[in-house]
Amino acid sequence: MVFDQASNSWAGQSYEEIVQTADRDGPVVVVPVGSVEQHGHHMPVATDTILVNAVATLGAQRASDDPVLVTPPVWTGNSPHHMPFGGTISVGVHGLLDLLERVADTVLDSGFDALVFLNGHGGNAATIDDATSTVGDTHPTTEVLALTYFELAKEFINEVRESDLVGIAHAGEFETSLMLHLEPDLVDTEALEGTPLDEPYDRANEDLLERGPLSVYRTFDEYSAGGAIGNPPSRYRRKG
Repeated sequence: MVFDQASNSWAGQSYEEIVQTADRDGPVVVVPVGSVEQHGHHMPVATDTILVNAVATLGAQRASDDPVLVTPPVWTGNSPHHMPFGGTISVGVHGLLDLLERVADTVLDSGFDALVFLNGHGGNAATIDDATSTVGDTHPTTEVLALTYFELAKEFINEVRESDLVGIAHAGEFETSLMLHLEPDLVDTEALEGTPLDEPYDRANEDLLERGPLSVYRTFDEYSAGGAIGNPPSRYRRKG
């Protein structure tokens, strides 16, 4: 991974530059949190980490006049439901919570006023909420926040999506389109396939952005033989 010293990259700065940023008015540090887990036959296992890191980096660049730094992404998370397919690296709930708390403790030692956990994997969300509470409790003078980036798409998703409901669940239209934009060489357009989400409970999740009130645990091999849930962009689908 290449880090640009002129960017908002924590890893691309010297320690002195990081401390100088923290000494400015209202300094914020963003910690992207992704995963390494199967994303069907057509996308890499680091998809969630790649996407959340891109969102965090672009957001910091657009706030270039403000003191914002983005740490290297936390590349593993809570992904036990993807284990049956292989290729997944998961630290579980307790491992992720401990990791985030330790990262936050050391990051905030540099003097930042606010920390944002930016999440890129649905399976991390509950644990990141817990980390927000525990880190906030141990750092009462710091603003500790959390956000799952794709939840922001709710306001406009119906204006841009091509698939029907259940088409953007996991490695479907939404994530595949983002990867085709950011890292097209990492997407195998000859292997695009997905299984529509078929959840028997009426009040469970219907789509990535249609989250029902009912929580259900299933491993992903119960939903799909290939691991992708949803409908990758039809315009790239293999013909013939």
